[in-house]
Amino acid sequence: MPTEAKAQTIEKAKRLYEEATGVVFADYSGLSVKEMQALRRELRTKGASFHVIKNTLFRLAAGEDAAKLPADLHNGPTAIAFMRGNEPEVAKTLVDFAKTNKNLRVKGAFVGGKAFGEEDVMQLSKLPPREVLLAQVIGAIAAPLSQLVGVIEALYADPIRTIGAVADKAAEGAPANA
Repeated sequence: MPTEAKAQTIEKAKRLYEEATGVVFADYSGLSVKEMQALRRELRTKGASFHVIKNTLFRLAAGEDAAKLPADLHNGPTAIAFMRGNEPEVAKTLVDFAKTNKNLRVKGAFVGGKAFGEEDVMQLSKLPPREVLLAQVIGAIAAPLSQLVGVIEALYADPIRTIGAVADKAAEGAPANA
C-alpha cells in the first residue's frame, strides 16, 4: 500500500498523463536546479510540463499503457515532459536543450499509443508546428479548387464578354455580324 505522499504523486501523474497528448522521457542526471528551472520555463511556453516522477509511480499512473513502453524509457533517472498538443515544438525544445547541455539526454517518447526512440524524437523535432502543417494541407486542397473555379468562371465569362462586345457594337450602330 503506497504512502499518502506516494498516492498523491500517483494521482497527480495520472491526471497529467490523461491530459497529455504524449510524453517525452529524458535522463536529467547532472542538470543543476537552475538548468532544470530554465527548461521547465521554456517547456511551459510550449504547453508542456516537465516533472521528475519515480519510475514505479509513473508506471502505476500510466496504467495499461506502461506495458507498451520499452523498459529503457522509464528506467534510471528519468524526467517526463507531458505534452498538451504542439508535440514537434516540445520535442524541438528538448532536443535543442540537450544539444546545448550534455547533462540532458532524450530517451524517447510515447505519443498516440506508440513508443518512439531517441532518433524518432529527433525526427519529430524537425517537423513544422501543427498550425503550419494544417495550413499546408489546406493549401494543397484549396489550390486545385481555386483553379477549378477559375476554369468554370472562364467558361461562363467568355460567352458573356462576347455577347457584351456584340451589344456594344450594335449600340454604336455597327453591323452586328462583325
